Amino acid sequence: MTHQPPTPSTLARTHGVEELSPAEAADRHAADEVLLLDVREPREWELCRIDGAAPAPLSRFMHHLTDLDPDRPTVVYCHTGVRSVYAAAFLQQQGFAEVYSMAGGIDAWSRQVDPAVPRYR
Repeated sequence: MTHQPPTPSTLARTHGVEELSPAEAADRHAADEVLLLDVREPREWELCRIDGAAPAPLSRFMHHLTDLDPDRPTVVYCHTGVRSVYAAAFLQQQGFAEVYSMAGGIDAWSRQVDPAVPRYR
C-alpha cells in the first residue's frame, strides 16, 4: 500500500484553517476587503504574481510579521496551497483575527481567475 500525502484541503482542516476559493479571494481582494499575502519564495515571485499582493516568503516570514496588521483579514497563498496552510495556521496562533489559505494557490488562481498569470511547475 502506497502512502499518499495529504491534500492541501485536508491539511487546512487538520490545522483549523479556513480556505477561500480563488474566485472568493479575487472578489474580496478587488473590494479591498483582504490582504493577499504571497508566501512563495523570491524566485517564484519573479515568475508570476497577483497584482496587489504582498510578498512574505516563508524563508523570511518572521521578518514580515511586524509589517502585518493582525486585525486585517488576510488570504495567504503559495503555489498550490500547502505552504499557505502552514503560514495561515501560524498567523492564527499569533492572534490574527481572520486568516484564510487560498485553495489551490496561485496555480488555481491562474486556471480559475486570471489566465494571464503564468503557471509553472
